[in-house]
Amino acid sequence: MENNEKELKKNLGMSTAMATVVGCVIGSGVFFKPQAIYTATGGAPGLGMIAWLITGIVSIMAALTFAEVAILIPKTGGMVAYLDEIYGPKVGFLTGWMQTILFYPAMIAALAVICAQQAATFIGDGFTVPVAIAIIIIIMLMNGMGSKVGGAVQVISTVCKLIPLVLLMVFGFIKGGNTSPVFTPLVGEGLSAPSVLGQLMIAILFAFEGWTNVGAIAGEMKNPGKDLPKAIVGGVSIIMAVYFIVNWAYLRVLPAHEMAQLTAPASAVAMAIFGDFGGKLITIGIMISVFGACNGFVLSGSRVTYSLAAADALPGSKSLAKLNKAQVPFNSILTVGGLGCIYAISGQFNLLTDLAVFSCWIFYTLTFLGVMKLRKTQPNLERTYKVPLYPVVPIIAIISGVYVVFNQLLFSGSRATMLSVGSIVLTLIGLPVYAAMQKKK
Repeated sequence: MENNEKELKKNLGMSTAMATVVGCVIGSGVFFKPQAIYTATGGAPGLGMIAWLITGIVSIMAALTFAEVAILIPKTGGMVAYLDEIYGPKVGFLTGWMQTILFYPAMIAALAVICAQQAATFIGDGFTVPVAIAIIIIIMLMNGMGSKVGGAVQVISTVCKLIPLVLLMVFGFIKGGNTSPVFTPLVGEGLSAPSVLGQLMIAILFAFEGWTNVGAIAGEMKNPGKDLPKAIVGGVSIIMAVYFIVNWAYLRVLPAHEMAQLTAPASAVAMAIFGDFGGKLITIGIMISVFGACNGFVLSGSRVTYSLAAADALPGSKSLAKLNKAQVPFNSILTVGGLGCIYAISGQFNLLTDLAVFSCWIFYTLTFLGVMKLRKTQPNLERTYKVPLYPVVPIIAIISGVYVVFNQLLFSGSRATMLSVGSIVLTLIGLPVYAAMQKKK
């Protein structure tokens, strides 16, 4: 792969960086996660609303910490390159392996499934899995036509995700007739708030996914040391405020215990506010937004697979690293998208997003620890950006990561435990793959 870092112009100011953070993060989670949230709270609204704020603060701490590593190790490959540098090539490979076989396919499948569930409004129930697989195949074929097509989809979907959000926020407050309390009770009877909070964070972190892109922006900023923390804190704070307000607007229209029963709460709220026709228009906007998010994960996920293959780190690397006539790695697109099709057979949105978030947060937490490790082992490296309030911010990020991972593994019910153990096993299968590839070399 070509390394273009030297050619990047440092012309991004704080406002552009902040807009990029907001654009990368706001996606589909805010439209669909209320079901998982209010199911976990037993139909109570309080902790569900508070969890949006807590998770937003955790995401700010995580992004501020992650950014130091991203700027210190400005290599192509993102987290794969960072963890390779900090912990050695084996951990770096496992990161890319996890992203290739777990994180990206699960995110692609989850988004395709929820898009297909929205399509049921127009074509009827019973077609979720075939429609989800068809969506993934269409996106794979579009990405095979070149990066310009994928880029155009991203622009259109960005506009389409903002329109429903703004309309739901404004009209939810104007037309909402539900006067039930928003912050009480915290959780339903017989539930433990600390354990429920862990489940809520796993659900909501999906909606905040994308803050890792801050490292990519840093290379093009005029003054990253001064402006990047402002862009992160400002950008994620805007996202947190939008998520909090829109969820409050939902509760003004429908009570939490009703949303716990709905796979598409945002569409149900839209129907209640705008009637059948208006609700369907909002649903189309949400579907285009989700389609765009799915396209984004196919685009970025295939590039991780391609970069591993270009380094001859995967079985079949020669084929996976091949570019087609449009100069895109179509075999890598087929690999990530094909796995997404297999995962989509489950037809489960929340299960797939939990799988994706759990698997990647293990490696995010290793990255947060890496900041402290590099400060000890390489204190003399020039750092154009340093985590503010060191070591407090990294410690909060690390504790949050450990809490999310262990709560999901041990205290979120047997299904979550099985899912988490399965995720760890699939990740660790990367070790014999790595050993075999090293032996082959």
